[in-house]
Amino acid sequence: MSEPAAIGVRSTRQRSAIADVLREQSGFHSAQEYFDLLRNRGQRIGLTTVYRTLQALVASGDVDMLVGADGEARYRGCGQALGHHHHLVCRQCGRTVEIAATEVEQWASSVAVAHGFTSVDHTVELVGTCRNCAGDTST
Repeated sequence: MSEPAAIGVRSTRQRSAIADVLREQSGFHSAQEYFDLLRNRGQRIGLTTVYRTLQALVASGDVDMLVGADGEARYRGCGQALGHHHHLVCRQCGRTVEIAATEVEQWASSVAVAHGFTSVDHTVELVGTCRNCAGDTST
């Protein structure tokens, strides 16, 4: 993940702390969970700063955001090796697999063209139950 200054977010001590905690954590966490982690580490930071910084990082592509079944946004540092990608998420444990989906990209592009749209963005989240949560131990 880039440093905040590299993505158009003014670099501050608080924003650097948020970037650090994102790099250290695996999986998706709510802004409140990141806020609690930072406060437990002695960081003097406001919840609003955490939310704003996470949104800026999402906009820059440095952070992935998923909205859970409860409607709460959850964030994690993005694995950008795939470039634009989508997610397959276990609804029980939250395990997330990043996937490239060429067919989705082609479909989105063709739908946009057919309706006269340009500069179209999209997000695809596939939600299911992973093998471990389903109790399937076969490989």
